[in-house]
Amino acid sequence: MDDWRWMSAADLGRGIGAGEIDPVALTETFLAAIEAHPDAGRIYARLTPDRARAEAAAAAARAAAGRRLSPLDGVPVSWKDLFDTAGTATEAGTAMCAGRVPDTDAAVLRTATAQGLVCLGKTHLSEIAFSGLGLNPVTATPPNRHDPDLVPGGSSSGSALSVAFGLAAATVGTDTGGSVRIPAAWNDIVGLKTTHGLLPEDGVVPLCRTFDTTGPLTRTVQDAALMLGVLQGREAPDLRGATLEGTRFLVIGTVVMAELEAAPAAAFGSALDRLAAAGARIESADWAPLAAAYDLAGPLYTADAWAHWRGAVADKGGLMFHHIRERVSAGADVTAADYIDGWTELRRIRAEYAAFTAGYDAVLCPAAPLMPPRVDRLLSDDAYYRAANLATLRNTRLANLMGLCSLALPTGVPSCGILLNAAPFAEARLLRLGAAAEAALA
Repeated sequence: MDDWRWMSAADLGRGIGAGEIDPVALTETFLAAIEAHPDAGRIYARLTPDRARAEAAAAAARAAAGRRLSPLDGVPVSWKDLFDTAGTATEAGTAMCAGRVPDTDAAVLRTATAQGLVCLGKTHLSEIAFSGLGLNPVTATPPNRHDPDLVPGGSSSGSALSVAFGLAAATVGTDTGGSVRIPAAWNDIVGLKTTHGLLPEDGVVPLCRTFDTTGPLTRTVQDAALMLGVLQGREAPDLRGATLEGTRFLVIGTVVMAELEAAPAAAFGSALDRLAAAGARIESADWAPLAAAYDLAGPLYTADAWAHWRGAVADKGGLMFHHIRERVSAGADVTAADYIDGWTELRRIRAEYAAFTAGYDAVLCPAAPLMPPRVDRLLSDDAYYRAANLATLRNTRLANLMGLCSLALPTGVPSCGILLNAAPFAEARLLRLGAAAEAALA
C-alpha cells in the first residue's frame, strides 16, 4: 500500500472507482506516512485525522454503492494554512494569527469536500504568504526535496513538499506573485495558477485581494486538471488528444530572460528544443512595456497587503519575521492617488499585452531566474534576502501582473521549471498545452 503514496491522484481515483483501492486504507496509509516522516512537522502545520477518516469512510460507502461524486472522490489531499477549516486553526504562517479557529470552511474547501476530496490537514507557508522563498523562522521552513539546506520556494512551501514527499496525493495552495509555481518548480512538480476571480476567495486569508488566486500543486498535468474540476465543482478539462503540433509559443526577452543563472538558462534552452521537436513553433521578441508593469508592482502589492494586515501589524508586528513586517509595512507609504493611478496604468498595459500576444498559444519563460538559495545565507544576510526574494518572484509575477493563468512544469533538471502563460480564463486550453508539453519534456 505504500506504493499508493507515489501514484497520481488520477490513478488513485481510478483505483477507487474500480474497487481496487479502499479510501479508508488509502487515507490511513497517508496518515501513517505523515506520522513517520522525520520532517512532517516542518511540512504540516496541523493534521485533521478525524475529519479525514470520516470523509474517507463516506467515500468508501459511495464507491461501494456506485455513487462517487467525482473522479477524485476518496483521494486524500492537503491544504495550505490560509484556507479556513471549520473547528481547526488557520493561522496563515504567522504568530499574529495563533489560535485563530474559523467556524466554517473556505468556499473552495466546501466545494472540494462536496466533490469527495479527503482533507488530511494544513501545510506550512511563508508568513502571511508574502515571500517566494518559503523561509519562515516564525513557524517552520519545509525542506527542499533535493537539499534540506536550501529553501523550498513559497509561499505554498509545505503544500509542495507534502506532494513531493508522498504525504498527500495533491494539494491546494494560493498564488499572488508566484506562490504556487515557485515551490512547484523548485521541487519538480506541477503548479497551476488560475486566473484571478476564477475560484472564490471567501474564507481564504488574504494577502493582496486584487492579485490573490487559488490553484493546485500536483504530480501531473492530468491531476491539475482533475483538481481544477473538483475545486470548481464541475467537469475537469478534457486533455485527450493534446498535441503541440501547430502551436505557437512566444519567449519575451524583456525582464524575464535577464540575468539567468546558468542552470535555469540551460534547462530552459533544452526545454525549448524538446518542445520544438514535438511540433511547437517558438518565436522570440522584446516588449518594452513589460518593464513599466514591473515598476508598478511594488506599490500595488504592498498597499493591498497593508490594507488587510495593518491592524494586526500595529498590534502584534513584533512577532513577525522582520523581512515580512518591513515588506508589508511599505504599503503604508502608498497614497490612494498613486494606487489608483497605478492600477489605471496596469490595466492599460494589460490591454497592450493581450494585443501583442494574441497570435500565440502561450508565452514561455523559466520559472525562476535562480536556483534555490541556502537557508543560512538568507538568515544571515539581509541584503541578500531582499535581492533573492525579488528575483525569485520575478518571472512568475508576469502572469499575476498581466492577469493570466499560468502553469509550472518540471523540465527534467532539478529545480529548473518552465512556465506556460496563457490568456485570462483559458485554463482548459492551457492544461491541454501543458499535457502535451509534459509529454515532450518527460
